[in-house]
Amino acid sequence: MNNLQSLLQTIDNLVWGPPLLILLVGTGVYFTVKLGGIQFQHLPKALKMVFSKEEKKAEGEVSSFAALCTALSATIGTGNIVGVATAIKLGGPGALFWMWLAALFGMATKYAECLLAVKYRQVDENGQVTGGPMYYLRDGVGSKLLATLFAIFALLVACLGIGTFPQVNAIIDASVISFGLSRELVAILLTLMVAGVTLGGIQSIAHVASKVVPAMAVFYVMACLSIIVLNGDRLIEVVQLVVSSAFSGSAASGGFAGASIMLAIQSGIARGVFSNESGLGSAPMAAAVAKTNSCVKQGLISMTGTFIDTIIICTMTGFALILTGAWQTDFAGAAMTTHAFAVGLNASTVGPMIVSIGLIFFAFTTILGWNYYGERCVVFLIGTKAILPYKIVFIALVASGAFLKLDMIWLIADIVNGLMAIPNLIGLILLRHIIIDETQLFFSNLKTQSSSLM
Repeated sequence: MNNLQSLLQTIDNLVWGPPLLILLVGTGVYFTVKLGGIQFQHLPKALKMVFSKEEKKAEGEVSSFAALCTALSATIGTGNIVGVATAIKLGGPGALFWMWLAALFGMATKYAECLLAVKYRQVDENGQVTGGPMYYLRDGVGSKLLATLFAIFALLVACLGIGTFPQVNAIIDASVISFGLSRELVAILLTLMVAGVTLGGIQSIAHVASKVVPAMAVFYVMACLSIIVLNGDRLIEVVQLVVSSAFSGSAASGGFAGASIMLAIQSGIARGVFSNESGLGSAPMAAAVAKTNSCVKQGLISMTGTFIDTIIICTMTGFALILTGAWQTDFAGAAMTTHAFAVGLNASTVGPMIVSIGLIFFAFTTILGWNYYGERCVVFLIGTKAILPYKIVFIALVASGAFLKLDMIWLIADIVNGLMAIPNLIGLILLRHIIIDETQLFFSNLKTQSSSLM
């Protein structure tokens, strides 16, 4: 058993090693250059589009805003609280800089994959709009093999990884520690809530996501801002430390043993990608159902998800960890973030309570988002007849997750999570000319419309 776990750990290290991270960031760099720095040039326009009115007579299931919230529900999760702490613990404050860099280039990748999702979306047997990497890999690239591999990897992630066990355990641990509830009671309540929302399909998931995600993001960011304001006199010093550590490594101090530049780069980029999922191919499945007549417009709206997830929320967590000195303690993961809030807000109970509430809601919405992603993969692989059996299995996995401590399953999930990215990135590279042509046509038409109005 130990030999198998050791083998899986080796495979996991290989999958999430430099080659995949270089491919992920390299794809983002390529699209940033070829699309004229679209994420920098058009971010204000994209943010404005998020709150614009729905297009008339547009195909799709939910509004562009609801589609973005559904994608964010799956990406804003334990990675924003636990993942940032892990990255800074491993790579020092400089890891936050590399997280920013991965996110900035990742925005171009997210734009590209969500553009393709809308362009190649279809209507399933139930009359619902559906899409994602499996469709543009099959119909755009012309590879049923790559499409099937992606769908299998994503389904495994939904059922065995991000979508179930880590989130369930995060919710239960936070509820038991902060509110003194029993594991059994939390497991029952969580299972009933997940069943109640997910059985209603994308409309129900999007409705809950569009209410919970913005509220929780604002709540968590405001709590982090309180720590930053209370320690504001050291903010410039922290920013300087983040930037300098990114290129010089971190000197040993306190309980921290020091970190090399390479470790800062690897942990920052890996945790950043893990948090915002740019290039992994998950967000396109939510983007595909947006009510829109323009694949470029939805691509622009979707890329704001990476900005919100990493540039805003992960940065807030990172600053809280560094400002309070929590990164130099012996704490790790959620315990480190909890310590940062307790110290930063001078409140031994309120601080940890905020982290617990954030973890519970972020993890819950992640379960909802990944439930939908798994469903779309099942529809692609088997057909709409498999939706109900899949949902029953998924709900059963959520219920059982409270009582499982299977490190091996999580290792397998981490591996397939990385493997998801490979067919997706191949698709983006092979369909790069379509992405570039669609983008140029959209902005050319926009320029023509603006000129005619003058």
